[in-house]
Amino acid sequence: MSTINSTYADFDTAALAFNRKSAPADRPVQNLEEARKTAEDFEAFFMTKMMESMFEGISTEGMFGGGHAEKIYRSMLLDEYGKVMAKTGTIGVSDSIMTSIIQMQEAQSSPAL
Repeated sequence: MSTINSTYADFDTAALAFNRKSAPADRPVQNLEEARKTAEDFEAFFMTKMMESMFEGISTEGMFGGGHAEKIYRSMLLDEYGKVMAKTGTIGVSDSIMTSIIQMQEAQSSPAL
């Protein structure tokens, strides 16, 4: 159970860092292309984290497997898989994220009554 909690903590920390890096609060996303890119980046990040938890239990010990280098390589490989999945729209999370980004911007830009 502690590995699940630590995975969620890692995900939350990485999501906060991603949020700060891609869309600072003082500069909201101004156009649809930028919103699409931000949504696609988030979907890639999300898919990478999901695949990391899927591959976590796979043992590769043996003559040609395991070790620190394999962990690094697997991390980079899963990151690229996540980017490809997001770019091809395999899951479709980016569409929902983009809609949410646009709705939040519209709410922020409309004057308060």
